Amino acid sequence: MARKFTDVNEPFTCVHCGTHVMPSKRSCRNHCPTCLYSVHLDVNPGDRLADCGGLMAPVRVEYNPRKGYQIVHRCQVCGHEQRNIAALDDPVQPDSMEAVLELMRQGGGTP
Repeated sequence: MARKFTDVNEPFTCVHCGTHVMPSKRSCRNHCPTCLYSVHLDVNPGDRLADCGGLMAPVRVEYNPRKGYQIVHRCQVCGHEQRNIAALDDPVQPDSMEAVLELMRQGGGTP
């Protein structure tokens, strides 16, 4: 079964910390580069079909040899988890390396 992906890369304001988030130059941005939080909007990436709308907290960092560092988010309403590639090299608004490292230091991942 093919993975469904809808290209949605638009600016937004983070509901957790208030940062104005710009679209990514390399991929579709779906989390705040400052605090790493997201919102549970999608069933499949970019489809905006989730009925939940809960805040997705960053809970750990995983490393995938093909995709690099991924931030795992868990919905604070329904518990759904999803992985999002860390945009550490985005030329416009990179993810905060300090926030990623802090999440790893708190036991939420391995370097």
